[in-house]
Amino acid sequence: MATSASAGPHAYPPRGEAYRPPRNGMVTFAAVLLFVLAFFNGLDGIAAISRSHVFLAETNLVLGNLLAWGWVVLGLGILQALAGFGVLAGGQAGRWFGVAILGLNAFAQMWFLPVFPIWSVVIIALDIVAIYGLAAYGGEPVEAGEAGPGRAAY
Repeated sequence: MATSASAGPHAYPPRGEAYRPPRNGMVTFAAVLLFVLAFFNGLDGIAAISRSHVFLAETNLVLGNLLAWGWVVLGLGILQALAGFGVLAGGQAGRWFGVAILGLNAFAQMWFLPVFPIWSVVIIALDIVAIYGLAAYGGEPVEAGEAGPGRAAY
């Protein structure tokens, strides 16, 4: 009786068309961050649109007014939720859509700095961590002996 982990008929999954490598934990973490950021941006957008008293009074935005930026941030929140679903579904398109939306959100939060400075910096930091998770850990695993972009075959 073999006790080896590689023994048995199901030791190695088939490498057919339907095979999908397991998702990296950092990519799943980035997808969860996308959902958290979508929730935060949704709350910020709704608060700005409803002219809530959460924001600083008489704030001068660089471009536009608080109502316009509320719609922008709410739209980014919706796109981030869609990107989170795309990342969880797998594939490269969802990952790169997530990276693009996170980059746009970081840029939009820089314009939102006069309204909520510390909160905007926290959101930008979370955007950067999620971008790192999607960009650095989302590719297909390279098997031993295969050459990939920037990798030499062993």
